[in-house]
Amino acid sequence: MLIVQKWLKPFTWDMVTAQNAILCQAKNALHKPTSDGHDTTKNLWLAKHRKLLGLDEAVELCRRCHQLAPFCFYIGNTFASIIALVIKKLDLQPDEAFIIRRLAGHIVAGVVTGEEQKAFAEFCATLD
Repeated sequence: MLIVQKWLKPFTWDMVTAQNAILCQAKNALHKPTSDGHDTTKNLWLAKHRKLLGLDEAVELCRRCHQLAPFCFYIGNTFASIIALVIKKLDLQPDEAFIIRRLAGHIVAGVVTGEEQKAFAEFCATLD
């Protein structure tokens, strides 16, 4: 049975923006919203982040937000770090948590293989 929760509810848009600013500052990169993707991404996030979602749906929302490019730099890292924090709250063994965070990060970044996607879906199906 696929569990649904408000996985992303704690992550307001202000927190998303602050996370990007922190990542940019650490690498001396420009933290700035983009003119093309910022408003669209913000509206999508605000419309969905407080809803009941499966973990796979929460990861997909982060992937879509990464793809829309709301910031100039470290967009994938921003959304991958958010989903990593969500996964950190699960009661997983350290090695399993590492693997699941990596799979989710690959999905968010858009570099997931079919095998990885399948493994993540199978993991999500075990959550209860």
